[in-house]
Amino acid sequence: MNVLWVFAHPEPRSLNGALRDDGLRTLRELGHAVRESDLYAMKWNPVVDAADFGGEAGDERLVVGATSARAHARGELSPDIVAEQEKLDWADAVVVQFPLWWYGLPAILKGWFDRVFVKGFGYGVRAEDGRTLRYGEGRLAGKRAMVVLTAGAREPAMGPRGVNGALAEVLFPLHHGTLFYAGMSVLRPFPVYGADRLPAEQFAEAREQLRERLRTLETASPIPFRTQNGGDYDEDLVLRPDHAPGATGLGVHVD
Repeated sequence: MNVLWVFAHPEPRSLNGALRDDGLRTLRELGHAVRESDLYAMKWNPVVDAADFGGEAGDERLVVGATSARAHARGELSPDIVAEQEKLDWADAVVVQFPLWWYGLPAILKGWFDRVFVKGFGYGVRAEDGRTLRYGEGRLAGKRAMVVLTAGAREPAMGPRGVNGALAEVLFPLHHGTLFYAGMSVLRPFPVYGADRLPAEQFAEAREQLRERLRTLETASPIPFRTQNGGDYDEDLVLRPDHAPGATGLGVHVD
C-alpha cells in the first residue's frame, strides 16, 4: 500500500519519535511505499486565514466553508495545503500519530485537519443525486486510517470507569467526527499508556506490538461505525429506535 504517516510531536528524540522511526522502517520492510508529514519539522502553519484561499482572499467577510470550497474547485488553495491533499490522494492508508494533550490533538495537528480537510475535499461532498456523502462516504472513502497515540495516564484510568474516560470516547471526535466523517475506514487505535514513565522493557513491548499492528494494516477489520446513508438513521439523522433500543451516548453509533 501507499501509507502516509502524519506525525505531530515537537521532539524527534522522544518516545513518539522512536516509535515513528521504527514504524516507518517496518512499513518499508513490509514493502509499502511511505510518505511522511512531520508537522513540527515542516513548521506547519495551523491557522486558517484568508491567505489559504489564493484568489479568494480579499476585503470581503471571510466565510471559511464557502470560500474554501471555491478555492479548492478553482485550484487556488495555498501550495502547502495542496501538497498535503496530494499526499492524501496518493495514500491508501494514513497513520496519525500524536501525544494526547488535554483530551485532544496538539494544536498543530488540529490545524492540519482544519486547513487540509477543506469543503469539497474533506466534507461538503455530494453524490450526483444530491445526497451528502459523509460518515462512511466521501472523497476519502476506501482509505484506511489508524491513530497511534501516547498518553500520560495509566491504562486503567482510561478504561470504561476510569477518571479520564474511556479511550474510545476520548477519540470519538477524531475517529468518527473527522476520519470516518470524511469517508475513511478507521482501525482500532494503538495507544501507549504511561508514556512519560515507560520502562525500557515496556517500550520494547510497545514497539513490537506496533510492528504487529502495522503488519495487519491492510487486513484488520475497521471499527464498525454506522454509515449515515446505510438506513440506520431517520431523515433527521437520528438513530432509528429499532437499533440499540433504549441506549444513548456515543456507543450507539457503533454497530
